[in-house]
Amino acid sequence: MFKKMYDRYFEIIEGFIMDLPWSEDTMGKSMRYSLVSGGKRIRPVLALAAAECVGGNIADVLPAAAALEFIHTYSLIHDDLPSMDNDDYRRGKLTNHKVFGEGFAVLAGDGLLTYAFEMLSSKMNFPAELQLTVLNEVAVAVGKVGMVGGQVLDLEGEGKELTLPEIENINKNKTGALLIVSTRLGAILAGGNEAQVDALTRYARAVGLAFQIKDDILDIEGNSEILGKTIGSDHKQGKTTYPALMGLEEAKEYLHTQTMKAKEALEIFGERGLFLTQLADYMENRQH
Repeated sequence: MFKKMYDRYFEIIEGFIMDLPWSEDTMGKSMRYSLVSGGKRIRPVLALAAAECVGGNIADVLPAAAALEFIHTYSLIHDDLPSMDNDDYRRGKLTNHKVFGEGFAVLAGDGLLTYAFEMLSSKMNFPAELQLTVLNEVAVAVGKVGMVGGQVLDLEGEGKELTLPEIENINKNKTGALLIVSTRLGAILAGGNEAQVDALTRYARAVGLAFQIKDDILDIEGNSEILGKTIGSDHKQGKTTYPALMGLEEAKEYLHTQTMKAKEALEIFGERGLFLTQLADYMENRQH
């Protein structure tokens, strides 16, 4: 059931992205290269699933959901740059700057980010005030007090021994902010009421934390061929991770605690929350 639903969301998103007009110049190829390089589409899937969870029409939410994937892909391109994480591989393929050069990689990320806001601000089948609310929330979530701010804290924390609150503050912004706004976007645009949006926000907050804990665990015991990137890069860069701070087994227990929090937040939805419940389990047990 879960795989069938996930595949349905994935195919809808993938079809929308592939049907967009991508130019055949170097810039267009660079943007598309990273966008179609095998991502799980977790963020747009969250948006579509949240929309259906509150009884909305996913076709209306789809363009906004796809914009979230553009933002996520931009962040990965820039994360991989030599001046940031300096990674050669992403999802088993050479990173963007290894194929197109650093200049085009920077510009491809910039292009995807601005394309996302072009799409989010285009005419949609929603009241203008809902669209403006979502547009503002996305801008805040990916900006200096969200994803970009989290990346700044991450860079500043390299080589330092951080505390648990410091790590969680980094991850709340760097990883969690976009996951939370993805879920809220779907619920808000689909007309969810205050209680529904609040429940889905709590779900996404716990899932976002679990997602990062799992990433830290996979960086230790994952399979580089399955992950499509180098294992042990966090340690090499001197980053304080959950396993480094609390030990691997305790990190796994903390991961499970966050997964249970996420699932509990969905109780008000009954059967309509089943897919998101299973998604939380999937994210806890994923191998890439």
